[in-house]
Amino acid sequence: MPSKRYKKALELVDAKKLHALNSAVEVLSRFPKAKFNETVELAFRLGVDPKQSDQMVRGTVPLPHGSGKTVKVLVFAKPGGAADAARAAGAEHVGYEDLIKQCNEGWADFDVAIATPEAMSEVRKLGKVLGPRGLMPNPKTGTVTDDTARAVKEVKAGRVEFKIDKAGNAADRGKRTRGDRRGHQSQTAQREGRLSAELHVVRHDESAGPPGRARVFGGGLAFN
Repeated sequence: MPSKRYKKALELVDAKKLHALNSAVEVLSRFPKAKFNETVELAFRLGVDPKQSDQMVRGTVPLPHGSGKTVKVLVFAKPGGAADAARAAGAEHVGYEDLIKQCNEGWADFDVAIATPEAMSEVRKLGKVLGPRGLMPNPKTGTVTDDTARAVKEVKAGRVEFKIDKAGNAADRGKRTRGDRRGHQSQTAQREGRLSAELHVVRHDESAGPPGRARVFGGGLAFN
């Protein structure tokens, strides 16, 4: 049975109406509040075909108001400047062979893994261990880099990863509901801008294909 809070929230929503971003956030802010700090989930309908390799949409976006949670960062780097920079930037775990061994043994007390290109020669062997958990460093998400300090700071400040699912949508968690309305709007606008940039690349690739292949990308956004 739906709760009283859920029923009250439904009364505030017109299912037939499409809202502009600021209007949607305003409606969201009037929902009955739970006793805990809720998280807003954003779902973007992109209109791409995930079965086509040239229509894959994946990347990262920095959030201007943070993600609202503490992120533990691990950095795979050999002793030297990159490792020292990662520690200075606030990474919880920095190392190379010792951390690779721990991960192989099943340890995973971190939220994001970053690696230098040099370290990837051994780190890539952890694919079967880190891959299923979504923790494998990837150049496309900015987690394989020599600039470890910048990568750590961005992740700590609230950089999130997005990629399309099997239905051609991209979803991720947004700001906590107890944040201010402007915070929600700017966070979401930042995501929309980054996704638009990714779709522009896909659209450019499509234009180079055969006639009749062109499609309309970008459909809508839903708050959950």
